[in-house]
Amino acid sequence: MTSVRPVWKAPRVGLAAAGLVLLAACSGPGASNQTTDQPGTGAAQPSGDLRVAVISHGTAGDAFWNVVKNGATDAGKQLGVTVDYNSDGDPGRQATLIDNAVSQKVGGIVVSMANPDALKTSIENAVKAGIPVITINSGGDKSASFGALAHVGQEESVAGEEAGRKLKAAGKTKLLCVIHEAGNVGLNQRCDGARAGFGGTVTNLQVDINNPTDVESRIKGALQTDPSVDAVLALNPQVAVSSVNAAKGASAKAAVATFDLNSDVTDAIKSGAVLFAVDQQQYEQGYLPVVMLKLYRDNANTVGGGKPVLTGPGFVDKSNVDKVAEYAKRGTR
Repeated sequence: MTSVRPVWKAPRVGLAAAGLVLLAACSGPGASNQTTDQPGTGAAQPSGDLRVAVISHGTAGDAFWNVVKNGATDAGKQLGVTVDYNSDGDPGRQATLIDNAVSQKVGGIVVSMANPDALKTSIENAVKAGIPVITINSGGDKSASFGALAHVGQEESVAGEEAGRKLKAAGKTKLLCVIHEAGNVGLNQRCDGARAGFGGTVTNLQVDINNPTDVESRIKGALQTDPSVDAVLALNPQVAVSSVNAAKGASAKAAVATFDLNSDVTDAIKSGAVLFAVDQQQYEQGYLPVVMLKLYRDNANTVGGGKPVLTGPGFVDKSNVDKVAEYAKRGTR
């Protein structure tokens, strides 16, 4: 199976059109004067400018989160919403960013939850203050219990299981799953899912994405220690590149697959250095919550019916990489 979800072929044109439709919908009869929600429950406020704080756990220079930011800022420009993007990989400091947004009385908060328990109090306080919250990317299983309107992302365990199945179908029997952020629940769910889908031996390797030299060294060392490892699953594009280099340095025959995309990964898929990438379409994780908060503020709409709004998994391999690569280079995939 080449793809679980169809490739999104024209994000800017389609999204611009969607923005116009949404703006028209928000100016429909009675939209500017009606609200039925009660104070203290993230109540819809249908008048005035909307300011949204997007707060992620991304680290500086992480290409994945740059695409999320692009999605959020593009949506803001198209819908006339002010978007403030901030990030911090430390859960305590991320919680402080949420607290700051609450004190600034923003109109909505979008937050990723790699460490949900560390953010619980801050998110609940935002909801109590009447600020609607949408969670993205990680921590979807805690989103509703914290009071968020919705969660936008992919089911990490399901994505991992599909990746494991694809590696098994490729004839691989021993897998190294590389976790690049300690304490990130989503990454552990990916490896656990891969273990379920793969069926063979799966070993987790902990590395620190902030030290690329050490990442490559640790992967290389693991492959040299156990030459029977015939597959490496990276959970990040930067780690994927390090994995390819490590396999070459170790003279190992291990195939490399990865989660998420950037132009380096698409080039590696074209050359055959990477088998496939699991694409969660993170541009949508930035774009859709801004649209959802705009609709909620202007028309009391919600999306998802209490279930996550899924952006993945999709798969990018040699069959579709040329088209997707165009979008990766411009920062929307």
